[in-house]
Amino acid sequence: MANVVVVGSQWGDEGKGKIVDWLSSRADVIARFQGGHNAGHTLVVDGVVYKLSLLPSGVVRGGKLSVIGNGVVIDPWALITEMTRIREQGVKITPDNLVISEIATLILPVHGELDAIRENRADGVKIGTTKRGIGPAYEDKVARRAIRVCDLADEEGLPARVANMLHHHNALRKGLGHPPVDADALTKKLLEIAPKILPFSGPVWHRLDEAARADKRILFEGAQGAMLDIDHGTYPFVTSSNTTAGQAAGGTGMGPRALNYVLGITKAYTTRVGEGPFPTELHDDVGQRLGERGHEFGTVTGRQRRCGWFDATMVRQAIITGGIDGIALTKLDVLDGLPELKICIGYKLGDKRLRRFPAGAANQAAVEPVYESMEGWSGSTAGARTTAELPAQAIKYIRRIEELIGVPAAMISTSPEREDVILMRDPFKA
Repeated sequence: MANVVVVGSQWGDEGKGKIVDWLSSRADVIARFQGGHNAGHTLVVDGVVYKLSLLPSGVVRGGKLSVIGNGVVIDPWALITEMTRIREQGVKITPDNLVISEIATLILPVHGELDAIRENRADGVKIGTTKRGIGPAYEDKVARRAIRVCDLADEEGLPARVANMLHHHNALRKGLGHPPVDADALTKKLLEIAPKILPFSGPVWHRLDEAARADKRILFEGAQGAMLDIDHGTYPFVTSSNTTAGQAAGGTGMGPRALNYVLGITKAYTTRVGEGPFPTELHDDVGQRLGERGHEFGTVTGRQRRCGWFDATMVRQAIITGGIDGIALTKLDVLDGLPELKICIGYKLGDKRLRRFPAGAANQAAVEPVYESMEGWSGSTAGARTTAELPAQAIKYIRRIEELIGVPAAMISTSPEREDVILMRDPFKA
């Protein structure tokens, strides 16, 4: 049985939560490998809605080991709040079914404050972050001044580490016109939260290696989407980590040989939250209809998502950079009833025709989509569990997407309900 990596192939919000939950019932271990509580997954299990940000989706399933890898940045207070909320919904969370990497970086209040300061600049320049401190925490990690989970166990050495981190932050805050952070007060807060976090900490790489040697099936769960990748996305309007499948190896300590099949979660149209280029964005009644029918509001922020036609050129690029083997096409039912559908098959940049997303921010903002039109369908795809239940034009739409992006649809999701899935190919048996 293969290990499976689940990543988003667009700008996030592709419906990974439902697909990961569906797959997690067939997996033994579910591991988060990047991002933080800026990403949200909504699960609907037996009519109960669970909203997760840091916790792996498998935590709502009994008998599974959930793992938060070293590639994740963790706000310990947000994590405890989320664990409390999910426990109140009847979910059991203990050190037996949740392991947090002891070398994961912590998000501290100073990170969230810096995030907000930058997003509220007087000159109006912003990236469109969630202001959760994700970027500043990753900055500290790369600069080697971060506080990690294992540091919470070192009561004697923690004050020096906090002081070292604040040596940078307080100088920066002073330059931005904000008061310094008190090192003693921050250290005290960390020591107070430590007993709630440390029982879950451990060597994630070792636990995953043991699972692999015991022939356990591992599901690697990514956050955001390929076009928000710090390297391969629409820079600078990206997240602060690598969101493509390769990060599953580095973000857990498993190594690339453990990554057997990569499933790209792909929405049947395109959405984006926040700032940045969006060639196929619709500002008309169709765009509004997609947003309303698709309930396009962010799980974490509640912000309304921008909506547009399916961009096959962008997804094909994500397929290549992410090593995606097949896609799970989601929210097909949102397109029901539209008389005409459009697919972006390339871009125009001045008098040039492009078959890829250009690298420069100015060119990304300037490209115009080249569309191919297809007939829509009047019948319903909602709740379909076999291709025989799909209208003929819906099948043609799926087949055309497969041709344009270069990989097959392994799964098709036809509603938010967990079991409303058409399985074309089981990723665990690939």
